Amino acid sequence: METYARELVPRLAAREDLRVTCLVNRETAGVDGPWGKACPMEVVPVRASNRIEWVRGEQQYVPRIASRIGTDLIHSLGSTSPFWGRVPRVTTIHDLNYLLVPEAHFGLRGLGMRALIPGAARCSRRVIVDAASTREDLRRHLRIDPAKVDVVPLAAAPPGPVTPTPAAALRERLGLADRSVLLSPGAKRPHKNLATVLQALARMDAAVRPVLVATGYRTPYEEELWSRAAALGVSQDLVMPPRLDAADLEGLFALATLVVFVSRYEGFGLPVLEAMVRGVPVVAANTSALPEVAGDAAVLVDPEDPGALAGVLGRLLADADERAQLAESGRERAAGFTWERSAELTAASYVRAVQPAGLRSSSTIPS
Repeated sequence: METYARELVPRLAAREDLRVTCLVNRETAGVDGPWGKACPMEVVPVRASNRIEWVRGEQQYVPRIASRIGTDLIHSLGSTSPFWGRVPRVTTIHDLNYLLVPEAHFGLRGLGMRALIPGAARCSRRVIVDAASTREDLRRHLRIDPAKVDVVPLAAAPPGPVTPTPAAALRERLGLADRSVLLSPGAKRPHKNLATVLQALARMDAAVRPVLVATGYRTPYEEELWSRAAALGVSQDLVMPPRLDAADLEGLFALATLVVFVSRYEGFGLPVLEAMVRGVPVVAANTSALPEVAGDAAVLVDPEDPGALAGVLGRLLADADERAQLAESGRERAAGFTWERSAELTAASYVRAVQPAGLRSSSTIPS
């Protein structure tokens, strides 16, 4: 969601048909981010690092601030929104993780999502989703009319002016030696399905087995992954480094032989697009939004079948020509997803939200 906000807001603010004001929390107001440069800011007097304060700010302060500054529309970017207020609301709901893969959220966050997301969907004039599969999830599970839901795909910009960490330095620091690298970007949470990837590795011949590098911030689930790896005899084939900087991540994409992303459920699956735009061959799950993102530019597998996954990984590791074909088709596929297009479709959703009068002048975006 942070990537979504950082990429989308400046492009919306650059449009001549919109006047965008960002509502930011106390912590964000002091950060050198795109908000103050792209558009005026209004500070919501809460700390976003405190989840209860964050919810209070959204429900208590955002409608009042939006009314005070005379905005025509509130767009909430993070799957929840105010339940009240005279200003019409648009909410981007990225997924229904809290309901379909509840293990994705730890502690009170999951409980809060059960109230906040359905409430946001019902109170909003328009709902934006990243993929058509999520629109269907809203219809099926929350009984939201698909006619009020707009599909606005995300995008993956080409790598910025970041010099990738050299491959040799990464291999030495992470203990990768000269092995093939299987990169799995994303949060270490149960629904991301790294356990199945470990099972697939265990079925492969140790002589050709790649090393799995799982990036992302630390979570309590890491301990279970290490236990599973030990039980399967693949502990030496798993690397879970602490959170890496942008240069390290770019370096990992550059040296990876394959990206594997076999999550059980995704509202979009941005890591797939991020790999494709960099020309890295992708193996992805054939579920939820991932086929919409990957199209025919990735190899899709059943995320519950480690044997099939092992077979696909073994085939691709041995076939440089197929990897090259996937890399080329991936770049072509990713080129069709742009943040400019996302901004255009978002602005069109704003117009629908304020019909029949049409969009008059301004929108407010809590960031």
